[in-house]
Amino acid sequence: MSQLRLYNSLTNKKEDFTPIDSDHVRVYTCGPTVYNYAHIGNARPPIVSDILVRLLRSLYSKVTYVSNITDIDDKIIRASQEQKLSIGEITKKFETIYNDDLKALGVIPPDLQPRATEHIPEMIVQIHKLLENGYAYEAEGHVLFSVASFPKYGSLSGRDKDEQIAGSRVEVAPYKKDPIDFVLWKPSSDNDPGWDSPWGFGRPGWHLECSAMSEKTLGVPFDIHSGGQDLIFPHHENELAQCCGVHNNTEDVSIYSNYWIHNGMIKFDGDKMSKSLGNIEYIHKLLDQNNGETLRMVLLSTHYRQPLNWSVKPIEQAKKNLDRLYRIIKKSEGINYKQGTDPSSSIIEALCDDLNTPEALGRFNILVNSLNDAPESEQGIILSKIKSSAQLLGILQEDPDKWLGYKANNVGMDDALINSLIEERNKCRSEKDFKRADEIRDELKKNGIEIEDSSQGTTWRSVK
Repeated sequence: MSQLRLYNSLTNKKEDFTPIDSDHVRVYTCGPTVYNYAHIGNARPPIVSDILVRLLRSLYSKVTYVSNITDIDDKIIRASQEQKLSIGEITKKFETIYNDDLKALGVIPPDLQPRATEHIPEMIVQIHKLLENGYAYEAEGHVLFSVASFPKYGSLSGRDKDEQIAGSRVEVAPYKKDPIDFVLWKPSSDNDPGWDSPWGFGRPGWHLECSAMSEKTLGVPFDIHSGGQDLIFPHHENELAQCCGVHNNTEDVSIYSNYWIHNGMIKFDGDKMSKSLGNIEYIHKLLDQNNGETLRMVLLSTHYRQPLNWSVKPIEQAKKNLDRLYRIIKKSEGINYKQGTDPSSSIIEALCDDLNTPEALGRFNILVNSLNDAPESEQGIILSKIKSSAQLLGILQEDPDKWLGYKANNVGMDDALINSLIEERNKCRSEKDFKRADEIRDELKKNGIEIEDSSQGTTWRSVK
């Protein structure tokens, strides 16, 4: 079995992955706050986790993957007020859209998708423990985590106190003992959602939600915690501090998760995606113009820890590459292959090197290209490896005919007319009337029909 190596944000180095229990690997990824459409940047963490979990399942017998839904948050409350919809309507709508978007991108759903509102009792229990253990305090209806009580705060992000204050981007409230203390529980007004608690009617702080949901679903410590680099501070730093405080262990910061992996951010033509710049690319809008597999290919084309520059050019390149791969798969339809074959060891090796998807895709292209020149006796073996490796990468999952547009008439031209023109063209070619044959080809192309000649005959596909 290949040795998986991952860059651990907690130690800032690439390490051999050693599971806590080799019979059951456990992974947690921070999910979305469901108050708006997800943009393409929101897709990168689940795509990275999807590749990770697919790889882990090829290496280990059991993997449990959890990714949460944050369905209570100040942003959700504001969206509810602005759109004049109930919080339940807002969260249900955008949770469904988010999951549909990820399905279109080929992301396998998590084994568990816990919602924050379903884990309020667990959060209250954790707050009790933090108060009892001396890591939290009450102030004006709030319960706050005392950062000063946890000397190893900053272990994950590497930030000093001044950076922590600047990075937290929160109002320095008068009831805080220290500006960097963060909220575990806050009061709710009569018009805001909330729950009864020993500290009054209120709701949890965002950071507490993941601490409670991950421990409830996976136990602690679990193997891998993942998310975007923007979550390292303060969200993941606070999760880590909370878990250490709950379990009254300030020395071992791996008590929560053994490995932390964080993906780089997505930029748009060199600029950070932001509402102020008006350059946010929403997934559902991108799917109106592109197949989800094409978008997935773009997301896999850059190493997950590096920033990814989103633009039209890489989308076009990904589509061309997939078209070429699907044409090869289409031509191999007569070759018998064996299902359930192990993926290519070369591709697994690339992924085991800190999920090096660009290298894995390069090796996959070499594998597919080798099919063209392989002896007939070896073609079935190679095709079996192609199919299983494609499954591992989550690509080439469409029907080739559908992808390539064969016999898919969406151009408004009658099938009978198309076939009649092709027959006329073939007759012209046999009679060496190449001028008329070219005119027919041009006429079909003008109407969005591309024809392809081979030893098996002439086929056509829609290119609109």
